[in-house]
Amino acid sequence: MAELRLQHKQQQQLSAQQILSSQLLQLPMQNLEQRIYDEVQENPLLELVEERREGDGVVEGQSDRSTGDDMFDSVERFSKSSFKERSEVPASGETSEGRLNFTQESPSKERFFQAVQHDSFHETLLKQMALLEDAGEREVMIAMEILGNLDGDGYFTEGHEVILDSLHFQGLDVSESELEAVLRKIHFLDPPGVAVRDLRERLLVQLQVSAARYEARTFELATKILHDHFDDFLHRRFELLIKKLGVPKERVEAAVSAIIALDPHPGIFQDEGGHYITPDFVVTYDNGELTAALNDRSALAVKVTDRYQELLKNRTAPKEEKQFIRKNIQRAQEFATAIATRRQTLLKVIEALMKHQYAFFISGPEHVLPLGMKTIAAETDLDISTISRAVNGKYVQTRFGVFELKYFFSVGLSTEEGSDLSSKVIRQYIAEMVGDEDPDIPLSDDALAEMLVKRGVHIARRTVAKYREQMQIPVARLRKKIF
Repeated sequence: MAELRLQHKQQQQLSAQQILSSQLLQLPMQNLEQRIYDEVQENPLLELVEERREGDGVVEGQSDRSTGDDMFDSVERFSKSSFKERSEVPASGETSEGRLNFTQESPSKERFFQAVQHDSFHETLLKQMALLEDAGEREVMIAMEILGNLDGDGYFTEGHEVILDSLHFQGLDVSESELEAVLRKIHFLDPPGVAVRDLRERLLVQLQVSAARYEARTFELATKILHDHFDDFLHRRFELLIKKLGVPKERVEAAVSAIIALDPHPGIFQDEGGHYITPDFVVTYDNGELTAALNDRSALAVKVTDRYQELLKNRTAPKEEKQFIRKNIQRAQEFATAIATRRQTLLKVIEALMKHQYAFFISGPEHVLPLGMKTIAAETDLDISTISRAVNGKYVQTRFGVFELKYFFSVGLSTEEGSDLSSKVIRQYIAEMVGDEDPDIPLSDDALAEMLVKRGVHIARRTVAKYREQMQIPVARLRKKIF
């Protein structure tokens, strides 16, 4: 006979409101706007309203603004008392009178925010493809399918059958030769070397494009090296290469220099997350005051409409209609609350970041300090996962450029003075030292570590190697001058 037992168990479950708040918090600005519009379209009990803040009050205006010359719908600034804690190291040229200050003002007509626009990887290449004289709609469709199957560095690693099957499913039957012809056209778009199968093919394409820059014999020798001696070239066995080719050292040097000038990683590859980077905040420093403004285009605020309240009071109204209204009122209230919670969370995060990264905001990236999400979580009374969602895909515009909030979080190492130095600053040191090294005697990882110790940074060689690899800097052997 089966034994029955009673057991008590604690299990934490998120409410629907918490789930919605988490989902909205992690959305970047562009996606949030679309999410708001979609919700307003789906829920008749929800309506858009633009909030304007003047002093401590909230003024609700019409959603269709009369002044349409601002870049953004609204700019909300928020007031906090000046921080008591600041970085103990003031910026050069700044006095100890500098203050952290959050102000709240009416939106000015000043265009605080700069949206950074770029065409996506697919758009850039497809536009070029469409402009080719011998490329019609059919070729563009094939190119679109090919581009959608490239890896992160623009290589075409899929088999032809994958593309052919996908096109057949879309009602387009394509032959192997036709697919190869389109691939070849993509290879010579700008930048050249996209949709190739490997590095050698990429370099050959780029060499062919830039052939006019070199003497004919230099171009021919460089092509021969890539075709027949690529492994020797890749591993920098140049003395062996000279013997195999049987040509003067000067000619090999010219050919190798031509190859090295090519780009193994064309700069077209970009994050497909969006076409615009719209900063969520702007931080300015003026007259000793550090000011943060919230780009609250999501003050595209929403509210529950009161148009259906009379219907709820009407006793003769159909029961189904009342149930529908009550259901959507609750949904609308939850959505409006989630939007407000998102805004409050972002304000807490930027406030804490300004406090801990004060030196960065007034002096620049070289003064960024080590900072963990756990520190911000403890200060804001938020969970670490909430901080992670809040900073992901969110940007702040500073006088030093636009930075993702993730930028301000990094591990650090202790210096001889007892202060902590961010890993980002250490990477900058390594890049500077490599840039200044003697190309005949490039610095090894051990040498870099020793030089960092002289700067007061105690760091292991393996850590230097890790940072160097993260910055895609080759090892010393591959940085050595060829001849």
